[in-house]
Amino acid sequence: MADGLLTLFLCGDVMLGRGVDQILPHPGDPELCEREVDDARYYVRLAELVSGPIPQPGSFCWPWGDALELLDHVSPDARVINLETSVTRSADFSPSKAVHYRMNPDNLPCLVVARPDACVLANNHALDLGHNGLRETIDALADSGIRAVGAGRDAAEARQPAVVPVPRGRILVFSCGAASSGIPSSWAATATRPGVEFLPSLSDAVADDLISRVQEIKGSGDVVVVSIHWGSNWGYDVDHDQVRFARRLIDGGADLIHGHSSHHPRPVEVYRGKLVLYSCGDFIDDYEGIGGYEEFRDDLRVLCLASVARDTGTLDTLRMVPMQASKMRLRHASTEDGEWLRRVLETISSCFGTRVSRLSDEALVVRPSSA
Repeated sequence: MADGLLTLFLCGDVMLGRGVDQILPHPGDPELCEREVDDARYYVRLAELVSGPIPQPGSFCWPWGDALELLDHVSPDARVINLETSVTRSADFSPSKAVHYRMNPDNLPCLVVARPDACVLANNHALDLGHNGLRETIDALADSGIRAVGAGRDAAEARQPAVVPVPRGRILVFSCGAASSGIPSSWAATATRPGVEFLPSLSDAVADDLISRVQEIKGSGDVVVVSIHWGSNWGYDVDHDQVRFARRLIDGGADLIHGHSSHHPRPVEVYRGKLVLYSCGDFIDDYEGIGGYEEFRDDLRVLCLASVARDTGTLDTLRMVPMQASKMRLRHASTEDGEWLRRVLETISSCFGTRVSRLSDEALVVRPSSA
């Protein structure tokens, strides 16, 4: 923290299962239950056809690549990621899902090296391996000192925010997920069943329930992040109900909306001085070589660093560092690719009055319009 600011690292989907799990030091059972693929090593071969040989086994740091050095240099006050992987040895594949992400618990150091302060789990892969897989995931994270949020052994645990202490205050991270992201309603945690913090709708009443929980715990000097898994996999449009929901949360006391689900970034809004990231896009996955949506350039990723005022939570600066996935590893994107990403983000965010400029260090930057 410097000059009364808190800096938060925020990223989208971190998928350490399937092909990524296979290149780590302790690859788990490669069995898959997909319609056309039954072995996770297929995704490794697909990536190698596009990018060249991938070291096997790679180090636990390999998937994060250049992102780790950058984060160590910035030293953010909090690191918040969306983990879309069950950390389990279970083979109880959810029959309602076409795609399952499973990581061997022995590979959990791959997550630990990124030092997340809050690992959000309210997403459409938290129960890929059933209730036992979720329990094992929660236990594995706890044993590694990682705060899980948005899922739990019951509804009370799933609703609890992650609390990250900072000087003279806290960062409170709430996590929830909507049906539009593919979360089955049956995955909702109940008083007697493990699950995720599921939003039955994006109505004003649902928003007000979440606001009441925010207001109950938020104190002086606290900054509240609401991390939401919502929306489709592809496309730049943001549904009107998402905009209304995000703004109502901010009106009710939230300071930053951390959206995710789509495989690429979606618009950025600064509403009443507060940051809304409608989707951060994927961050780590095994999608190299999978075709069909090339126009969205899902090989390009953004590492988001939001600096907000400690006392008010208002945005000072959002820095988005363009990254590119190659050989299942993040590296700094080229100048040309970074400029392509800047133009896209500015175009899709222009309806919110957002300007995206570029710094001398290649980072993309968003500031409140009055700055």
